[in-house]
Amino acid sequence: MDVSALRQVFSKYPTVHCVIHFAALKAVGESFQKVLEYYSNNIQGACNLLKVMEEFKYLPLDEKHRTGNCTNPYGTTKDTVERMMIDLSSANSEWCITLLRYFNPAGAHESGNIGEDPLGIPNNLMPYIAQVAIGRREKISVYGGDYKTSDGTGHRDYVHVVDLAEGHVLAVQHILADNRNGTHIFNLGSGTGSTVLEVIQAFSKACGKEIPYEIVGRRRGDVDSLYASCDRAQEELGWKSTRTLESMCRDMWNWQTKNPTGFNTTK
Repeated sequence: MDVSALRQVFSKYPTVHCVIHFAALKAVGESFQKVLEYYSNNIQGACNLLKVMEEFKYLPLDEKHRTGNCTNPYGTTKDTVERMMIDLSSANSEWCITLLRYFNPAGAHESGNIGEDPLGIPNNLMPYIAQVAIGRREKISVYGGDYKTSDGTGHRDYVHVVDLAEGHVLAVQHILADNRNGTHIFNLGSGTGSTVLEVIQAFSKACGKEIPYEIVGRRRGDVDSLYASCDRAQEELGWKSTRTLESMCRDMWNWQTKNPTGFNTTK
């Protein structure tokens, strides 16, 4: 993030009370090909944002992923930024920081008017499946079929994007409460999870046709299973995911059929 550009934004909007940081690169596989770009964007970018916010005396609301023992450069950058922000709030009581560690966002708005339209080849499973289903891509490459899971494919926690949006609203309300300071950390996920093949099967049901896939070699940096414990978010924020994997697939397919080429109007 460019410091001078950030200063212009904060100067233009002097009544901002919270800042939500979404400007991180986030693909595990890509982070191995673009290591320096990930460190520069995710760590230096966040540092620039915090620097300008401190200049203008703004309090941040931020979302980050898991911490410690990271298996890829992406995870390491996120962990480093979390540690930086925790140290900042510990050293200066004027800072109040919320770290939302959400897991795998999926789905779209139920209207079909707002959805995920990745540039280039999708790095996430759900939009890739949707593009195969709509005919833009030939098949899904499933990375690894020998994980210690129910069907051998990676097991991840998927959470509906609308559930996440509601979680951010509650987090803003939480951080703006009187006498709030320090760092507050919440997981936002379903608390269960699904394998890659289970997601493909659920999407096949949603779109009414079989989604072709091929199991290939493991992707570097992936683990067998990863899902959230969200008890703290429910207790302190009053948040819990309510939308199912089936609704994620249904809403994503609705978005994709209404927008076969994404936001690009060229057919």
